[in-house]
Amino acid sequence: LAEDIWNQRHEQINRFLDVREAARICRDHDAGDDTRPIIVADYADNPGGGGYGDATNLLAALLEAGITEACFGPIVDPETVQQLQHAAIGDTVAVRLGGKTDPSLGGGPLALQATLLLRSDGRYFADGPMTGGLDKTWGPTVVLRVDGIEVLVVTQPAQMLDLAQFTAFGIDPAGKKVVGLKSMQHFRAAFEPIASRVIVCDSGALCSPHYATKPYRKVPRPLFPLDRDIDLAAWRAEHADPIPT
Repeated sequence: LAEDIWNQRHEQINRFLDVREAARICRDHDAGDDTRPIIVADYADNPGGGGYGDATNLLAALLEAGITEACFGPIVDPETVQQLQHAAIGDTVAVRLGGKTDPSLGGGPLALQATLLLRSDGRYFADGPMTGGLDKTWGPTVVLRVDGIEVLVVTQPAQMLDLAQFTAFGIDPAGKKVVGLKSMQHFRAAFEPIASRVIVCDSGALCSPHYATKPYRKVPRPLFPLDRDIDLAAWRAEHADPIPT
């Protein structure tokens, strides 16, 4: 089994796009006739895998590309949520959105002018195939519209895997042209049925699959994929203990 895993070490299920390429594909879809949304998943900022959930590189690329009829979420930013607790619905607000935990991982705060669409305690009732029937919460939550993108801003990190995580807060992902979300794989059961296409992006956040970009200091070497040309037979000859007979 271990040898089979080793022999498949270079195989990948996903093709990881950078944020600009992902935004370009979304822009082309946005301009097309297909009314079903394209789903763009930020694999690298998945809170379910340890990501902070506040990376902004993908959202920034979508805004720069002029994407409209879109939604995006979540952005984990309790500071912004708290800032807007006394703003009126419909107000235009100035925010520094996301990117506050570690700007080097997925992008720093975005200075934006946004319209406050909704404020909520963040509770929702999941109804999808992964968590259907569970009473869940994002914690205090707001929805902002930035240009043509509705952005779900939350207090508690969690990955997107249920349509109700959007719909409970007035966002209809099935009615959008582009849906940006933070998840690796678990989103697929709920979101693929509404999608024209699914693409996966690496925003450079904590869960980036490009491990060589991370500043490891205590990892024993050699270790794949940090070291891609490991001679396994030579390593075994030097390190492996013989099997007792």
